[in-house]
This record gives sequence, structure tokens and C-alpha cells, in this order.
Amino acid sequence: MATPGFVLSLREKVGHDLLMLVGVTAFVEDDEGRLLMGRRADTGEWALVYGIAEPFEEPALSVRREVKEETGVDCVVSELVSVMAQHEEHVYGNGDRCQFVDIAFACRPDPSGNSEPFVGDDESLAVGWFSPEEPPRPLAQSTVERLGWLRRYRAGDGHAIFELG
Repeated sequence: MATPGFVLSLREKVGHDLLMLVGVTAFVEDDEGRLLMGRRADTGEWALVYGIAEPFEEPALSVRREVKEETGVDCVVSELVSVMAQHEEHVYGNGDRCQFVDIAFACRPDPSGNSEPFVGDDESLAVGWFSPEEPPRPLAQSTVERLGWLRRYRAGDGHAIFELG
């Protein structure tokens, strides 16, 4: 996964110390109810599209950018699904420590843009549309958790999920 330049700059100053970063997740669903997923180059697991918001970038624009960069699909953000903080820090192989606050959005393909996925960068090995009931394997644990957020959101009659304690 490519590390954003602003994170690399911060790491020059703080080393491996814990950083809290804003992440975004896209639940891009097509007209057939399939979700857009990519097979991650770093783990080989299938996952929803997600990434890190850049400084001064609106989260909804961040998620659209991530979807376009990773899958080539143009999407429209339709709803806020959840705002969740990780309850444990994530430690990367190089020792960098992060906690993410993730903002997840329901999206749909932009009718005036591209809806045929293709591998758009070096973060993915493959991309495609999949049924949420029969996702590809192996499925990343983070995506299993995020699909739970989507189910909770839909069960709550469209009210966004916020983690409170």
C-alpha cells in the first residue's frame, strides 16, 4: 500500500510513534447489488476499497479518489454509513503505529463515468464486483467487520452508525 506523502513527512518527525489518521471506506454497490472489491497486493486478501484522507480533503472526495485510483470506477457518494474508531492500534511491519478513524460511505457507480473495474495502481492484484452474500476468498478481516457495519446500517433504516464507547 502506498503511504501518502504527508504521512511520510510526519514519520520523519515522529518516527514510529502512534499517529491517528482518517481513513475512508467505500461500499460501492452496482444495480445488481454487487459490491466493488479489490485483491490487495500486500496481503493477497480481498477487501472493500479504502484508504487515507489527504490533508484538507473532504472525506467524501477522498473515498471517490480512492475508488478511482484503485479500481478505475467513477462513483457517486450517496450516504454516510458509519464513523468508527479502531479500538486497537495497527502496527506495520516497519514498526509504524497508527490508529484509524474510519468514515464509510455508500456509493454507486457514476452513470456518466466508468463502471468497468480495472487494476488502477500497485495496491491491487485484481478488482471486480461481488455479491456481499458470497464474497471472494480469502476475505480480509477488516472487510468482514466493515460488511457488518453495512448490515447494521441497513437494519437501522438508513441511520449512520457511530461508535460510542
